[in-house]
Amino acid sequence: MIRRLLIALVSVLSAAAPVAHAAEWRVVANEAKPAPFYATPFERRASAQELTELGRTLFFDRALSASGRLACASCHDPSHAYGPPNALAVQLGGPDGRQPGVRAAPSLMYRQTTPPFAEHFFDNDGNDSVDQGPTGGFAWDGRASSAHDQAEAPLLSPFEMANTDRRAVITRLAQSPSANAMRAALGPHVFDSPMLAWNGLVLALEVFQQNPADFSPYRSKYDAFLRGQTKLSPAETRGLALFNDPTKGNCAACHISVVKRGAFPLFTDMGLIALGVPRNPAIPANRDPHFIDLGLCGPLRTDLRDHPEYCGLFKTPSLRNVATRSVFFHNGAMKTLEDAVRFYVQRDTQPARVYPHDARGHVRKYDDLPAASHGNVNTEPPFGGKPGDKPVLSAAEIADVVTFLKTLTDLPAR
Repeated sequence: MIRRLLIALVSVLSAAAPVAHAAEWRVVANEAKPAPFYATPFERRASAQELTELGRTLFFDRALSASGRLACASCHDPSHAYGPPNALAVQLGGPDGRQPGVRAAPSLMYRQTTPPFAEHFFDNDGNDSVDQGPTGGFAWDGRASSAHDQAEAPLLSPFEMANTDRRAVITRLAQSPSANAMRAALGPHVFDSPMLAWNGLVLALEVFQQNPADFSPYRSKYDAFLRGQTKLSPAETRGLALFNDPTKGNCAACHISVVKRGAFPLFTDMGLIALGVPRNPAIPANRDPHFIDLGLCGPLRTDLRDHPEYCGLFKTPSLRNVATRSVFFHNGAMKTLEDAVRFYVQRDTQPARVYPHDARGHVRKYDDLPAASHGNVNTEPPFGGKPGDKPVLSAAEIADVVTFLKTLTDLPAR
């Protein structure tokens, strides 16, 4: 199925929106009207496999960054499920390669079926009339509408690869060892047109990031369990039951765990939700008390800044390979998987263990959101309850859930 999608992706018959920011490019005789992105008139029509290998080469090319120190793989390491290879809350980038970002780097795996962002999403999962609210898009705030939009964003981000514009990227790329691979795949004159070369760059990165063998191998123990090839241990079985139980973990409400319409679960509903995660002082931007990351309504996303009901909402990530991470949530506030699970059951029942205290000793609940946004925070189970109430998961049950989550880690290819 995904292979067919890849083939369709590179077809010039695909219909797509016009190339974003086309006005940046100088109009030349043969580029008076930019073609739709997927109909970019490359001199040579590369196969899906050729684009995959070109994208793989570019993914590791540090020449794509202004500092010359940062490649896509620097923050999205294949040996760490295409996530960060360290325990930093945010990764370092910028013109000198030392500037901290503002959000934790996510894994790039299992994103092939991500729909474009929609404020009102309806899924044909039994009741098509249910509005599931803001859903889809790439990045923590869903602002990238396609995989190539997602691929190009870090190239121009001031605290990631920090290029001043697209031309700067192409100028550097044309002088890198990857230039020959670009010419071989897309034609010897691909760099004659900066727009053509840019589209080739982000298309190759997009196709590579949709390669099943790399980004959606479905090689975890849980996948083998779903195929009937293995059994879960008693602790894993208990953890799965708690994960699915709407009165206990209720994790599956957002991190879908069952086969759906014949597809193995991605462990995300692609939605955006406000969890009220505590502020992380390890993020340098948070030293400014006026800086608040409101996710869907800013500051990185600007088109929904006038929607206060969206403030504090962030994308629900896939839990596949979650046990390979060293920091959790959009701001890396939690350092262990146990802490991340514990947050859900202690946020409301034991807030003093989650949030800091003010000068008077009062708990500063939801300390990373302005008071006006507190009403946006989700209160469905396992959240809820009053301070002093018994959490819905005991320490032993949290351990079982974590044991189950470790079955979602992809095993090495044989």
